[in-house]
Amino acid sequence: MMRNILMTIEYDGSGFSGWQRQEGKRTVQAVLEEGLSKFCGTEVKIDGTSRTDRGVHALGQRASFFGDFAIPTDKLMFAVNNYLAGGMNVLNSVGDVRISNICEMPMDFHARYNAKGKHYRYIIKNSGEPDIFRRKYTYYVKDVLNVEDMRIGANAIIGTHDFKSFQASGGHERKTTVRTIFDLDISCHGEYLIIDVKGDGFLYNMVRIIVGTLVDVGRGRILPQDIENIIESRDRQRAGHTAPAEGLYLMEVYYEETQLG
Repeated sequence: MMRNILMTIEYDGSGFSGWQRQEGKRTVQAVLEEGLSKFCGTEVKIDGTSRTDRGVHALGQRASFFGDFAIPTDKLMFAVNNYLAGGMNVLNSVGDVRISNICEMPMDFHARYNAKGKHYRYIIKNSGEPDIFRRKYTYYVKDVLNVEDMRIGANAIIGTHDFKSFQASGGHERKTTVRTIFDLDISCHGEYLIIDVKGDGFLYNMVRIIVGTLVDVGRGRILPQDIENIIESRDRQRAGHTAPAEGLYLMEVYYEETQLG
């Protein structure tokens, strides 16, 4: 009997050319489809909620697929994770991509189209020396950042705006560049800054440009009170730099609007 399966997926993006399937390249989507097809006994094509770029990580990516297969969903998750870890039947073995949850959904459910919003996290190392062991997982900023100015700038980003100034070229054409940011929080954890962004949707590289702009505010290159003018200008050249992919994590995809508050 045909089933509609929703997966929650986590991955270390440093070994992938992004999420989306690409000819001749190792991507998260292609690796998962290979494992699922092997154990479902038929070709599986999955639909993900976010086409993360090369080097971007995830703890809460979501994807769904339709399949007519006999294996129970919990056993499918175990088998695929074991396969993705290299086939080592060893307790706690793990690869660089893993299904963390799997469940059956109504037939009219779609992981991307039913999503109400997403939570991204960005990690900045802002003191000391560069850490060679975390270079693929954080953005090292040598300059001491003015966090209070960054928070003032962040407050101007919260709300419903036309975010064309925070969209990079090269992405899929969107019908509108208006998006709603529900929350943008900057917290300090020792030598690390954590930037959490929740919104109903994001343009191509939008989170990384927001972070880069806030870093430029923290450096004093952009005044926090200029953020409103940058948004109103709808001019990408007015915003700050694009922060590197390595510090970005897709934390969660929301299917209830109440989760975004």
